[in-house]
Amino acid sequence: MTVPDPQGVGAGNEPPTLRPLRIATYNTEWFTGLFNRLGEMLEDGERSARFGVTRAEQLAALAITFSAMDADLVMIIEAPDTNSRRLTEPMLEAFAARFELRTSRALMGFPNETQQEIAILYDPARLSARHDPRGEITPTDGSSPRFDSHYRIDLDIDARPDNVTFSKPPFEVAVTTAEGVELRLIGVHLKSKAPHGATSPESATRIAIENRRKQLAQAIWLRARVDEVLGDAESPPLIVLGDFNDGPGLDEYEMLFGRSGLEIVLGKELPPSRQLYDPHAMRVRFRPTVAAPTSARFYLPEEKRYFSAMLDYIMVSPALCAAARHWRIWHPFDDPACYRTPELREALLQASDHFPVTVDIDLSRLPQRKA
Repeated sequence: MTVPDPQGVGAGNEPPTLRPLRIATYNTEWFTGLFNRLGEMLEDGERSARFGVTRAEQLAALAITFSAMDADLVMIIEAPDTNSRRLTEPMLEAFAARFELRTSRALMGFPNETQQEIAILYDPARLSARHDPRGEITPTDGSSPRFDSHYRIDLDIDARPDNVTFSKPPFEVAVTTAEGVELRLIGVHLKSKAPHGATSPESATRIAIENRRKQLAQAIWLRARVDEVLGDAESPPLIVLGDFNDGPGLDEYEMLFGRSGLEIVLGKELPPSRQLYDPHAMRVRFRPTVAAPTSARFYLPEEKRYFSAMLDYIMVSPALCAAARHWRIWHPFDDPACYRTPELREALLQASDHFPVTVDIDLSRLPQRKA
């Protein structure tokens, strides 16, 4: 399947060595529901987890979206889950083969128990990738633990450390491009703050505050790893990307804690040499009177309307700021080119409740490091 990029960027007309490297993050809502217990793709007329969309329609919509954004690597949030009967990587590769996507190779990090894995699909002609987790299970040198372990932090200010875990451990990826450029990626799906399971207004408030505490603790843990990578002179440039379920001003409980998890990960109070950068995060933080960018759209049945939010980000380290350009949210209404391409516009709406975010990396502006 080939659907050209509606803006004509990265359409394959340039020599491969001159093309920018396009990195994407995409929360593919309940991708796992498009495969059966044995990992076989369910391209049929049964309902998917997307309201009013069949499984065949959602698969086709995902394929159109993947093909149109033409990324060299896609960080997939909510990838199909690994369990005793099926594996994430073969399912993603089967999906790529069925729809003739050039991102034909899959890789995942630590599995989790939420049925929503973090994985990548990438083009093996443009890069190689390996799971490269940092940290020890129980570090003794004060460094941050490995992401499938636990983090000790006092969440409720009672002078007793709490054990924090990731329900979806971040995915650390070592990438080497065909040109020999090395990058380090961390794929993220931080905890939602929504008060799921609440039975009263009081319990909703309690659960929301507890969830925000846990989400902020996860952000602190993630930021500790960012600091370690940025402080390592041998580490390649860093990209932190995924669904952060957070942002400045996103809920009424933020003032209780002083800052959002997103701001913690960005390092907004740190020197510029230690901050991460994403232009959409900057607009949300510093231009509150300007229409904010959005990357997700949810239907609120009790209000019979849609709610939009900026949840998906691609943050780059200072070493990448000069090379990273053309951040783009593939929004069916806010992006004019997507809106003017009916097939893509409808695919974006059918595929997921999130929209992809991409960034192009100009490899000529990075030092070449041979692996």
